[in-house]
Amino acid sequence: MYRRNRVRKVCWFDQNSIEPDYKDQRMMESFITERGKIVPRRLSGVCAKHQKQLAVAVKRARYLALVPFVAENLK
Repeated sequence: MYRRNRVRKVCWFDQNSIEPDYKDQRMMESFITERGKIVPRRLSGVCAKHQKQLAVAVKRARYLALVPFVAENLK
């Protein structure tokens, strides 16, 4: 067997030195699937601290109807 060299994912929020904000819809949509689910940490590459903050921000945005709870018109 051989070892694969994996590229280490860097937290997007640490890289850009910002915090998750529920008012920023464009940023939220990059961390939400097309069905409206929050993207898991292992796929998004966000650190644990910011993933928790992101989840709270998405839930607040959903409650205020800035981001939909689920996708519409699914077949």
